[in-house]
Amino acid sequence: MTATSGKRRRRSRGRRRLRRVLLAALVCACLVSLSGGWLVLRGWQTREHLVGAMRLARSLSEQVRSGDLVQARRTLAALQQQTAGARSSSGDPAWRGAGHLPYAGRNFATVQAISIAVDDLARLAFPALLSLDPAALVPKAGRLDLAALRSTAPTLAAAEPEVRKVDRRVDALPTAGLHPQVRDALRQLRDELDNLTTVTTAARIAAALLPPILGANGARTYLLVSQNLAELRATGGIWGAYAAIRTEGGQARIVAQGGTASEDLPMFPQPVLQLSPEMRALYGDLPGIYAPDVNLTPHFPTAAKLYREMYRRRSGTSVDGVLATDPVVLSYLLQAIGPVQVTGQTGVVSQPTLAATTAVRTLLSDTYRTLDLKAQDRYFAASARAVFEAILQRPIDPRALMTVLDRAVEERRLLFWSAHEQEQEMIAGTRLAGVLPEREQVPTVGVFLNDGSGAKLGYYLTHEAELTVGDCRRDGRRELRLRVTLSSSAPRSGLSSSVLGLGLSGEPYTARTLVYLFSPARGSVVSARLDGTAVAVGSGTERGRHVGIVNVETPPGRTRVLEATLLTPVDAPGTADLWLTPGVSPWTTHISSAPDCKK
Repeated sequence: MTATSGKRRRRSRGRRRLRRVLLAALVCACLVSLSGGWLVLRGWQTREHLVGAMRLARSLSEQVRSGDLVQARRTLAALQQQTAGARSSSGDPAWRGAGHLPYAGRNFATVQAISIAVDDLARLAFPALLSLDPAALVPKAGRLDLAALRSTAPTLAAAEPEVRKVDRRVDALPTAGLHPQVRDALRQLRDELDNLTTVTTAARIAAALLPPILGANGARTYLLVSQNLAELRATGGIWGAYAAIRTEGGQARIVAQGGTASEDLPMFPQPVLQLSPEMRALYGDLPGIYAPDVNLTPHFPTAAKLYREMYRRRSGTSVDGVLATDPVVLSYLLQAIGPVQVTGQTGVVSQPTLAATTAVRTLLSDTYRTLDLKAQDRYFAASARAVFEAILQRPIDPRALMTVLDRAVEERRLLFWSAHEQEQEMIAGTRLAGVLPEREQVPTVGVFLNDGSGAKLGYYLTHEAELTVGDCRRDGRRELRLRVTLSSSAPRSGLSSSVLGLGLSGEPYTARTLVYLFSPARGSVVSARLDGTAVAVGSGTERGRHVGIVNVETPPGRTRVLEATLLTPVDAPGTADLWLTPGVSPWTTHISSAPDCKK
């Protein structure tokens, strides 16, 4: 074999290897190109399905709230088609494989997780919500349809765990490294899941609790108490007029009425129930002996139990629960039911007809200027009866009623405690229960106001609160900076003795407010400054929280600024929350979060 022929054979083998390599590269390039094109197509299909699902979900929400269940069922069917399409287009082998790619893979995996989540909700949660007709939550001819509520309870009970399961999966998805559009979609889904969890929980509780509460299993009696926001207490205001309501077979009627600070419930010589040492250290014996002071504590179940026992000792009746509300909630209800004429009382007020826009002023200002103490009690009782009867007898738009009740619960203006243990356990984790938790996932700072003037000057106060999450400390805790602003619009003269009351601040037109600063659970209150100057802070504990107490006196036309430093427990997240005493005017609030601490 010659050298020339050997070189030719080597070149030929080299060319064949090169062709094989080039052919393999070409095949790979084609596969990559086809795969990329397929993923682009699937991505476009998934996006279109998800956008369509979002549009249909909004329509479904509006139809459910308006009570148009026929159209809602059609919309749900279309929604399920869209969510199934999104799940399918983001779930083929190519898409799942792309989820393992570096950098871009997390976006593919997150979109697939979002598609699965919305499809699970459309199949497992939304049909259950359609089983509860909002009209069933509104009385007709004075009676609620208990059979309709009972029939939906099992379906709603089964749907809530599914929603929470989806919520946990979505909450566990990381946001780091996501494309902005994918990250925004994930955040929107989390927000919607928070709302949906609240709705499904509320629907389940309503369907399960309303039948027994309304006497499906036998007659019951409840106390409806109005919180007078003109004289502040931790849960809102002093407990003023009350009504005993008897329920049976879906119907309700007022069987007795009275006033808290009157001969109906005078001061007791000893606490009616045993008070814990920490409560006595903070509030003395007052919550246990004087009905207007049962809610010096923000923990509503404690206040309700004390009030129930006081009523039992005076009336001989052990009620099945306590419901607290306030004139602001009354104004919300009047938006749904329309103006109500108040009759049967003596005395003259400027607005004998209660309307949504004037009810708060009428009840918390005008009555004190124009009526004596006994006439005030009669007017408050007549007002409560007039609104109660209007709710039972008038035709009401379910959507409007649910909207105002939701707002009242969200603002912690509507509180309920049941003497039946199983029922109380069902509502204990909701805002309706007013439970001050001893353990929590998000650090919550409480700002609770108790009047120290013995007057009705709370009507003129406005409130602001800012909470800033600070840096992480070496000990694993983090600092919280709180700023509370109180302002008074009270006049400098001309108020009646009913408004000025005891004048315990020394200057009758100055509002003395005892501000109770509750740390997060297992946290602490470090220090406080009033108008920039360090101030003495009273100290105590309640339900695993450190409590700091500051006296703030606000003259007419003045603004006082209270700043406090608090600490969270170890390893707290960078988010925080505020729990505030509801007032006549809504609080202006702002919360600044921070990144979680690095472990």
